[in-house]
Amino acid sequence: MDETEFWELVDDAREDAEGDPEEQADLLVERLLRLDPEAVLDFARHFESRYHRAYHWDLWGAAWVLLGGASDDAFDYFRCWLIGQGREVFEGALHDPDALADLLDDDFDEEIDGDGEDLGYAADEAYEQLTGSVAPDLELPPAPAEPEGTPLDFENEALLAERYPRLWERFRDQ
Repeated sequence: MDETEFWELVDDAREDAEGDPEEQADLLVERLLRLDPEAVLDFARHFESRYHRAYHWDLWGAAWVLLGGASDDAFDYFRCWLIGQGREVFEGALHDPDALADLLDDDFDEEIDGDGEDLGYAADEAYEQLTGSVAPDLELPPAPAEPEGTPLDFENEALLAERYPRLWERFRDQ
C-alpha cells in the first residue's frame, strides 16, 4: 500500500462517516478487512509513522487550545483524530498548527471532534480479525520519548493566545 492508497482509505471512511470519528474507525476496519493481512500491516505502518511525526509540542499546544486542555492521553487521541482528518489537514497542521483554525470545518465540536482513539486501533483490529493473531511488530523506528520541539506552558493563556492567534480567536476567545 502506498501513501496515496492510505490517504484514500482514511478520506473515504471519514466522508462516509460524515465526520464521526467512531463511525470512521468502524468503516475503516470494514474496509481493511477487504485487504490481505500484509496490506493491513502497510496501513498500520503509514498510520503509526504519521502518529509519531505529530508528537510535537507545537501541535500539542494547538490541541490544548482546540479542546480546552489536553492530557497525555487526550493528545494521543488527538493525533489519531488528526490523521483521520486527511492529508491536507494533517500536513497543514504539522507545518503550522495555528492553521487548524482555517483547516477545520465550522462544525468542530470539542466534545466529539479531536478524539480519534478508535482510529488508532483500526488496523490492529482488522489484522486480528483476518488472521486470528495479534499484529506483529511493524519494524518502525521507536516512538520518540518526548515530543519534538520546545515545551510550552499550557497553563499560560497569554502565551497560547500569542502562539496560536487564529485558533485562540476562533476557539477560546468566544
